[in-house]
Amino acid sequence: MSKSNIALLKNITVLYAEDEQALRDVTVNILNGFTKKQFVAEDGMQGLELFKKHKDEIDLIITDVNMPNMNGLEMAREIKALNASIPIIVATAFSNSEYLLEAINLGIDKYVLKPVDMKKLLNVMSQSLLYHELKELYIDGLTSLPNRNKLKKDLEETPEDILAMVDIDKFSTINDLYGEEKGDTILFEFSKKLKSHFEEEIYNLYRIEADKFAVVVKDVSIDIENFKNVCKDFATFIEDNEIIIDDNEIDLNITIGIAKSKGSDAYKHAQRVMNYARKKFAQILVYDQSFNIKKSFEENIKWVKKIKTGLANNQFKAYYQPIVNTQTKEVYKYEALVRYIDNDGSAVSPFVFLDIAKRAKLYPNIIKVMLNEAFVLIKEKNKRVAINISFDDIASEETVLFIKKVLKENEELTHLLEMEILESEEIDDFNIVAEFIDMVKSLGCKIGVDDFGAGYSNFNMLVNLNIDFVKIDGTLIKDIVKDDNFEVILETIVSFSDKIGFDTVAEFVSDEEIYNTMKKLGVKYCQGYYFGKPEGFENI
Repeated sequence: MSKSNIALLKNITVLYAEDEQALRDVTVNILNGFTKKQFVAEDGMQGLELFKKHKDEIDLIITDVNMPNMNGLEMAREIKALNASIPIIVATAFSNSEYLLEAINLGIDKYVLKPVDMKKLLNVMSQSLLYHELKELYIDGLTSLPNRNKLKKDLEETPEDILAMVDIDKFSTINDLYGEEKGDTILFEFSKKLKSHFEEEIYNLYRIEADKFAVVVKDVSIDIENFKNVCKDFATFIEDNEIIIDDNEIDLNITIGIAKSKGSDAYKHAQRVMNYARKKFAQILVYDQSFNIKKSFEENIKWVKKIKTGLANNQFKAYYQPIVNTQTKEVYKYEALVRYIDNDGSAVSPFVFLDIAKRAKLYPNIIKVMLNEAFVLIKEKNKRVAINISFDDIASEETVLFIKKVLKENEELTHLLEMEILESEEIDDFNIVAEFIDMVKSLGCKIGVDDFGAGYSNFNMLVNLNIDFVKIDGTLIKDIVKDDNFEVILETIVSFSDKIGFDTVAEFVSDEEIYNTMKKLGVKYCQGYYFGKPEGFENI
């Protein structure tokens, strides 16, 4: 045995199970000279209990087969259920095929015959450890699926692949709710569903990140359209069949991005199209050239630089759109909307850069700019101003401290400042939001919910948060004269708001017909191009 193998053994802890005392004593004495620590059992039952007690320490198991109380293979079966990746070596005087086949089925690493040649046993131990070390490079320990390393290696060996990236939606929230241990159980159960749906003869499966999996088509007769349908069936199956963990029914949803391309490109394209699918709230998207990944990356890099430069050079400005009293059409307040002022003087919409700013961790600087801009209009032109604020802002201790500091510095003017919480973004912790609302209201501001009706709408939220107004999402307003259902929804929101005691604001009021409908329904304030488009400070 080589010196490197000896070095490998001296740092490991071994569980050794053997019922024959003379053999046990001799073997333990030799193991003591080559391994760090030994746990010794006289039968399988004792060995199992030792493993349960010291499973975080034990690196390798050596066991006899024919022992009283519980034999070695029964013990191995129980241990493999607790840790499928633990290396186990079986030693037995019986060389018949029955034990050998059972050992193979259990995932036993090595098989040595008695009387044991100790030099051979030590060699087998080192081989088993080296195999597991290599295996861990390519196998996910939780699900036993090949991992990201193996996927990349496999993709390099094929000229073209059809690949789907499968991501469990909002898995971090599930982890927070149920804890990481339950989260691991959910991932394990999810992997079993993947295995049962995507047949091994046709597909290769991988776990590439915590909640991300990949499916690669290995049957060349399957085209991308057929594969998409198989993926769609799987997504529907996951939606319709909850995972049950300790009597808890856990509903999962998934997003899938599919791409066909040269190996490494298939991986990048699938990942990219999955991100697009998330933005579009689409369950499945297939990559095509219109996504133009290279151009998109270049555009993102360009905008990260422009955002940084713009923040340094004061190129982010507020544009102000009037919000009017529905009955009188008089301007009640202005909503401050962020714009990037390009070098040629043109104002760039936040639709272009805001998501990039968030991903580049630059967004907190923009909300700071907008708050200061709002107070400039309040101070210099005595106007009431509303600014948007996201859950990310409210959840950031640094941003909240900044907002509190600015409000206290301008406390004599805060009665003219309003904040609109973006309800179209999912709120993970209502306690944080409630605390923030109480803080800003104690400093004189009004506060409301923006985009109500845009996906995560929750009437119970409106009752439990101490808000002053609700702004109804424009998707319900812009087509209200074409669809009676929207009018029914709007009527319900207005009636509910009146009873609870807060005001309603309608956005996207673009013409007189929509305005008259808002007036008829009793919406208190209106905003939209019918009354005015966003304008720079000098035009207010």
